[in-house]
Amino acid sequence: MSDQLEQLCSDARKALDEQAVRIVQLHFDPELGAPYWLEKAKELDFNPLTDVKCFDDLNKFPLFEDDALRGGPVQRFLPKKWHGDHKYTFETGGTTGVPKSRCVVRDHFIDYEEFSKTLSDEDFPPGSNWLMLGPSGPRRLRLAVEHLCQVRGGICFCVDLDPRWVVKLLKKGDVEGAKAYADHVIDQAYTVLTAGHDIKCMFSTPKLLEALAMRLLDEGTSIAEIGIKGIFAGGTEFTPQWYRFCKEELLGPDVFITPTYGNTLMGLACGKPFDPADDYKITYYAPQPRAAIQVVDFDDYSKVVDYGATGRVKLTTLTEELFIPGFMERDEGEREKPHPKYPWDGISGTRPFHVFAKKTTVGVY
Repeated sequence: MSDQLEQLCSDARKALDEQAVRIVQLHFDPELGAPYWLEKAKELDFNPLTDVKCFDDLNKFPLFEDDALRGGPVQRFLPKKWHGDHKYTFETGGTTGVPKSRCVVRDHFIDYEEFSKTLSDEDFPPGSNWLMLGPSGPRRLRLAVEHLCQVRGGICFCVDLDPRWVVKLLKKGDVEGAKAYADHVIDQAYTVLTAGHDIKCMFSTPKLLEALAMRLLDEGTSIAEIGIKGIFAGGTEFTPQWYRFCKEELLGPDVFITPTYGNTLMGLACGKPFDPADDYKITYYAPQPRAAIQVVDFDDYSKVVDYGATGRVKLTTLTEELFIPGFMERDEGEREKPHPKYPWDGISGTRPFHVFAKKTTVGVY
């Protein structure tokens, strides 16, 4: 590690330590804190207000049980500081049982404002209109992408897409029904792109982007010819193999695509800038200090694995609107070294946690 990168890493760690302390102080504040954490504090064997002095002190908390995010009142994780503001509710999952949910004021806007700073004006021209080719309904992605578009000076066009219905069809073995629904979504995207809206940027999941590219090819055109300059995509199907296929076969040299990895709790992790020397390996970096991910040992979630080793993803969310320590994600991957643009640990090879993998239905993602 160069001296410059080592200093960047030191500065980033200091910022993470300061963020951890500041966020814990807010969420456990007797007057302004979050109802859930104020109640939970009674069960803890330490005092978060005095005993959390750095990020590592968050290990004092037990691992977070995600069932706590199911059901209401949805605002119990939101500090009382924000209870008088306009609020949004976003859900994740929900194909079976009560979905996990999150109450938000501005976090989704802030996450994508920060992400916007990582996008080049050459690939994502300011003032350009966008197509949001992803899930709608109670997911934050739809509003977040629209805000990203607006921050960059454009108008966002959206499709109607219910991923829960696709998953239900696939679980029933109705492959034809799922394909028909995917065709319905692509029909909407094709209509928007050919309606004279001058769309130059878009979000898509890998499966839908591939389906759109095939549809355009059938119509005698392509992603590039229809006017798209920049794409950001996300989903577990974004593999190195698909990345190469996408760049070489679907997009060509004139369309830029950047991988992303995120969810309702973490926000948006950015991909390491493309480097041919990486042979299309995709490395993601969490949006520190607002969220941090650690790749931890499968048998000991308190132990971070060595660089290059495989482990499960452990997420910590640290924003003024949400504090989640030690959330075990349903993903695994390899721990990667810091990068000058993102001077903290990254993760590559993200895929469903092997214990759950056989039970995971991917759907349109």
